[in-house]
Amino acid sequence: MSQYERSYPQSVDVFAVEASSEDRARFITNTYLHLTGAVGLFMLLEVVLLNIPGIERLVATMLSGRQSWLIVLALFMVVSWVANAWASSAISPVTQYAGLLLYVVAQAVIFVPLLYIARAIDPEIITAAALTTCGLFVALTGVVFITRKDFSFLRAVLIFGGFAALGLIVAALVFGFSLGPIFTYAMIAFACGYILYDTSNVLYHYRIGQHVAAALALFASVALLFWYVLQLFLSRRR
Repeated sequence: MSQYERSYPQSVDVFAVEASSEDRARFITNTYLHLTGAVGLFMLLEVVLLNIPGIERLVATMLSGRQSWLIVLALFMVVSWVANAWASSAISPVTQYAGLLLYVVAQAVIFVPLLYIARAIDPEIITAAALTTCGLFVALTGVVFITRKDFSFLRAVLIFGGFAALGLIVAALVFGFSLGPIFTYAMIAFACGYILYDTSNVLYHYRIGQHVAAALALFASVALLFWYVLQLFLSRRR
């Protein structure tokens, strides 16, 4: 008997929406406990990374030029793809947790330059951005759980928007132009859309043994929202 079969009386192949109320509640609880753990680990890693002696040299290297940041983004995308594949694995729980851990570490590393700059300008910006992100996440989660609406129809829009945003980011890095505040607001709305989509997937489209993959998806959306909320706060302070 596998770990999942011991955790859930029903088959792990059952979708959460089709599972018993007890199994569904356990799956949702496990998902959000893992999300909380991922956020806590991210915060711990940032405290460690930002206080490493000589961290300013790493930040300078990552931001030394447009090509350097393009390389960082490319590596992050590759690592994210691997982490998602591992977290979605149906073969081994260990592989799933390795995927979630890998993704959290990758996010922590890519956030270092932005958080370093924010801390240098005003540490309170980070707190304000984190609280705003948390508030938006709770509100959007409440919308899904209260209305019980399936937001899977957003998938095509989010995929198209993701490719469009990535194209604009790459173009801005290659040609050296600023995307401006409108892009930041658009990306905040984009991240909010992903939170609605991922949250409804927890209710309707994940199987009850996929709480690690569900937590990773939610964490990715929260991290994206935090990134652009923090950028918005920084632009206002500057």
